[in-house]
Amino acid sequence: MELHKQWYTNKATLLFMILGGFFITNALIAELIGIKIFSLEKLFGLQPFNMTLFGVSGLGFDLTAGVILWPVVFIMTDIINEYFGRRGVQMLSWMAVVMILYAFLMFFLGIHLPPNDWWQSQSGVVDGIPERSIPNMDLAFKKIFGQGLWIIIGSMVAFLLGQVVDVVVFHWIRKRTGEKYMWLRATGSTLVSQFIDSFVVLIVAFYIGSNWDLVRVLAIGCVNYMYKSIMAVVLTPLIYVGHDLIERFLGHDLAHELKTLAANQ
Repeated sequence: MELHKQWYTNKATLLFMILGGFFITNALIAELIGIKIFSLEKLFGLQPFNMTLFGVSGLGFDLTAGVILWPVVFIMTDIINEYFGRRGVQMLSWMAVVMILYAFLMFFLGIHLPPNDWWQSQSGVVDGIPERSIPNMDLAFKKIFGQGLWIIIGSMVAFLLGQVVDVVVFHWIRKRTGEKYMWLRATGSTLVSQFIDSFVVLIVAFYIGSNWDLVRVLAIGCVNYMYKSIMAVVLTPLIYVGHDLIERFLGHDLAHELKTLAANQ
């Protein structure tokens, strides 16, 4: 590998920066939009499901908006794992956590800034309806950006544990299959890591932080994992698309060298 090149002409460095930037950005956005709860059934024009798990009834696919992006984050993890190995994933995971915590610190400071009087109550076009008033902009700002401490802690703990498990399972499968069955190591590691992520965040945020019944936490976790499992399988072809684009960008020799180094970490 020609490491003497400037960073902006070194394809391996550029690839790591592009993948890392996309990885961290997706993780940060997933955290920020996670405050919104949406109905997956309504998104597809279906009636809400009414499932019962562990004696908890009325369960449906009411998910945080962040679940749209978290499967993409874990797919990015597998692609980065393929070419930059355990160390690359660990470094980007810690960078993502630091950036997310930094963002929430800035939100905390922003929330406690004294609001301007005219900004407090605004009117304008909302959902196509003109002169629709928002009675308290400062309260709305706090509600959107002021996620609870336990939710932030639960999300970060789940993210880091999920990343560690993803890397371990990915390389465990890779050592036994070699370069073959990329879909198996990518999807298999994602399914295991998403299982950890689905339950840890709820246990920390709501069982420990909000005293929810454990059976309710487990029931909601199962519903979330159903969605994440389906998405992990559905998005598997994107790994092959990403792999093909990277191989073309790096060239066969450099791509092979990076994958060999990643496998031996």
